[in-house]
Amino acid sequence: MDVARLRGAFPVLERLAYLNAGTCGPVPAAAQRAAVEAWRFGTEEGRSGAFYERLMPMSDALRERYAGLLGAEVDDVALTSGTSDGCGRVIAGLALAPGDEILTADDEHPGLQGPLIAAREQRGAVVRAVPLASIPEAVGERTKVIACSHVAWHSGAVAPVAAIVEAARARDIPVLLDGAQGVGAVPVDVAALGVAAYAGSGQKWLCGPVGCGMLWIAPAWSGRIAAMAPAYRGVADHDVGLASGLVETALRYDLPSQDLSTVAAAVAAFDILAEAGVAALQERAIGLASSLASSLAGAGFDVVPRGETTLVSWAVPGGDEEAIAVRDRLQAAGVTVRDLPGAGRLRASVGGWNDEDDLQRLLTALA
Repeated sequence: MDVARLRGAFPVLERLAYLNAGTCGPVPAAAQRAAVEAWRFGTEEGRSGAFYERLMPMSDALRERYAGLLGAEVDDVALTSGTSDGCGRVIAGLALAPGDEILTADDEHPGLQGPLIAAREQRGAVVRAVPLASIPEAVGERTKVIACSHVAWHSGAVAPVAAIVEAARARDIPVLLDGAQGVGAVPVDVAALGVAAYAGSGQKWLCGPVGCGMLWIAPAWSGRIAAMAPAYRGVADHDVGLASGLVETALRYDLPSQDLSTVAAAVAAFDILAEAGVAALQERAIGLASSLASSLAGAGFDVVPRGETTLVSWAVPGGDEEAIAVRDRLQAAGVTVRDLPGAGRLRASVGGWNDEDDLQRLLTALA
């Protein structure tokens, strides 16, 4: 991998040690150019036939890229606006009844908690939260769904997916993984994971614009997770109106529409990473994150227990208020990280585009 060439694709890295891909990845200049060209085309040519003749194939190209990254068949991947959108579509599409239990982790992101709260308030489901590592043994007779992160956003810990899936299969219940901190950051093979559904983001580790993402639903579960809001591309035959059925592919789970600028920028960003080699980027990022965690611990910081991932979190004495103050001080020093609300922690998200100098800038600014 040509690290210098890769870093040169991201203008923000010229100024900042950008360590916040867990929120939004750095935007490559190629993605900006693609978005600007899409807006130029729509502005000058109008958004009619020619516009959609560009949009539809570009959407299919993005779907193909996402499917390849997930190790999935193209027909099993839907385009969404992000991880939370995908998670919401799955939870809404399950036949949950009053008293049905949804088992989740106790440190989940609000983007997954939202659909779970809605299921509780609208359908009478019971949501039970336990530590991520304890989910397999927490599965009980009332459990109807397991929904948790592949990689925990607060810590970088990895879910015990194999054990979770084994417990779920014993009761024929679905496992939904929130892959916001997984897809693009760590290797993902959805078939090997054995889950029912996997939702991911395009704006985080894939460096695309806000508003893109993917949802994979296992073929064995596609008939058991209803498409609650199918739109234009979900209709099998537009010529027969209400006499039509829905398509059999994941198109029926697609979000209603995406702008050409969003799709074009997402494809351009993906291709920058693909040129460098996604597997090599992931290996590099995981190694750099491990090095950072060791350096922080060696400097006396309370690093949160983590897995072999790209996230590194550490406690800030003084709680949330002090964490925000340190975050802002780091930003002023040219280092971008984020605070974790309610936890009194800071989190660095390390990408394959980062280098040792970025890590040292963080360590120096913290000293």
